[in-house]
Amino acid sequence: MAKRKKRSETEAFSEALEMVAPGTKIHEALNSILQSRMGALLCFGDVKRLSRLSEGGVKLDADMSPQLVYELSKMDGAIILNEDGTRIHFANRFLKPAGHYPTIETGTRHRAAQRLANQAKCVVLALSQRRSSVTLYCHTRRYALESVQTLVNKGVQTLQTLDKYVDTLRKTMNELTLRELGDIVTIFDVCRVLQRAEMVNRIRLEVDPIILELGEEGRLLDLQLRETLNPLKEADMVVRDYYKERSGITPEVVHSRIAALPQEELMSLGNISQQLGYGPNLRSVDSYMTPRGYRILHSINRLPPQLIDNLVEKLGTLHAIMNASREQLVEVEGVGDVIAERIRGGLSLLTNQMAASGS
Repeated sequence: MAKRKKRSETEAFSEALEMVAPGTKIHEALNSILQSRMGALLCFGDVKRLSRLSEGGVKLDADMSPQLVYELSKMDGAIILNEDGTRIHFANRFLKPAGHYPTIETGTRHRAAQRLANQAKCVVLALSQRRSSVTLYCHTRRYALESVQTLVNKGVQTLQTLDKYVDTLRKTMNELTLRELGDIVTIFDVCRVLQRAEMVNRIRLEVDPIILELGEEGRLLDLQLRETLNPLKEADMVVRDYYKERSGITPEVVHSRIAALPQEELMSLGNISQQLGYGPNLRSVDSYMTPRGYRILHSINRLPPQLIDNLVEKLGTLHAIMNASREQLVEVEGVGDVIAERIRGGLSLLTNQMAASGS
């Protein structure tokens, strides 16, 4: 059996949420235990490591089933399963994690669960008999699982907030397009779009775990999220249009650096300008900036990405492409007479549409 790739805590947490989501066998087992007003400890991870950090109980090595987990939870000890929860290896096991690992819990069962998850870098589910709740411990992370209805309500509210931010992003990008077509773009226009795009992305990151935890119950929310985020793909092209080319700096590096900015630093457009390579003082940047043209060209239907790359590499800027004759466009690799007319027609149509919307 191939050795499993080492995962980060974030990846392990996402997989844990998927494992316990509605529609899974683990979720079915959790519901049965809670409905019976019982408590339980379920440990998922490397079985050898978990066996060293526990003792006693019963060795099983059986396929996992919701009914079997339910029956085994009637015993006081922990149930130990493999990482993906498909096999049960031990039941009624006494956990003995090291006491120096920190815990905020007060109950004996939950204290052991949090320490074990931290020490063994595993996932532990602690079901509380008294509170009828489930707490998920993943490595150093603690997360209280919520009911489906609570998650749906939270997801809907977050999507409503996201929709408002996306609407602001869309308006900001339309303003940028107008200024690009008029050749009057400033660093302020560019940084405002990137700031709003990153704000949208951060709200999206709040929705992702909700949808993961909802499992099959979150399909509608997932569809709504995908549709809402369409403008974010367009905003990603803004970095390609305006970042200052430097050794070792790619658009992906710029994106990651903007994403890493703390919230208070993201509010300053100067910090975004600095990540683009222009320095923090926006007023020191030349009055007008010239886009390469990636974002506008991607808005023209049926233009392959490689063809867009060829156009920018050959002609250099959006306005050079807009002002190019049919003969100049045909000189670009991959562009024939039909494609040349599609490019000219698409850019002309966009200019007329933006002029009409701005009037």
